[in-house]
Amino acid sequence: MDNIEKFRRLLDESARVVFMTGAGISTASGLADFRGKEGLEKRKSPVPYETLLSIDFFERDPATFYKFYKDFLIVGDAKPNVAHKKIASLGGKVTAVVTQNIDGLHQLGGSENVIEVHGTTKTYSCVRCGKSYPEAYVKASSGVPRCGCGAVLRPDIVFYGEMLDDEKVTEAVRAIRGCDLLVVVGSSLVVYPAAGLVRYRPKNAKLVIVNFDPTPYDYEADIVLHDDISKVFEAL
Repeated sequence: MDNIEKFRRLLDESARVVFMTGAGISTASGLADFRGKEGLEKRKSPVPYETLLSIDFFERDPATFYKFYKDFLIVGDAKPNVAHKKIASLGGKVTAVVTQNIDGLHQLGGSENVIEVHGTTKTYSCVRCGKSYPEAYVKASSGVPRCGCGAVLRPDIVFYGEMLDDEKVTEAVRAIRGCDLLVVVGSSLVVYPAAGLVRYRPKNAKLVIVNFDPTPYDYEADIVLHDDISKVFEAL
């Protein structure tokens, strides 16, 4: 029995599945990941990407941040791909989708109970008065988007140098602790603290990792699929 068939059987036999996803799941939708073979880290930039996405840099140079952000991180016309849709099609069997992504494609694909531990590009907040704005407002703006009060808007994402939202982390931990199958898709599992969530799965829960490149948790997994994510989910 090959690993695809084993994966299919685990999905069939499990009652409380949690998917944990990273940027790799969205590359087939046209979004660049960070550490993949064609990820942002492979592209030359005068400012390192982790610096561009740090809270210190955003506060210091919002104009340069937003140029990068609008080019690479706003979803635009991206659509959910076969992996997003397959996860959603599993319905109530999936108790949660814990995602490191900020693109909103799981929700567009039909998934419910999506826990966005790194925030979202769909909403924005004024750094002065806290007023909330939708993504459409920022897309329509030129340069640095600003609130009616004149202050800069920030995307509701977790920047490097910021802590994850405690409520979302607690929600993610609770979901993972209650699963009987944890499936990691498209994550290198090297960005902490999100990568550490894998450790909260029950001892008797199965672990499947679907990622093109090896991860630090491969040795713990029951099934590892180092393959194109779309091909894997099409085969399912």
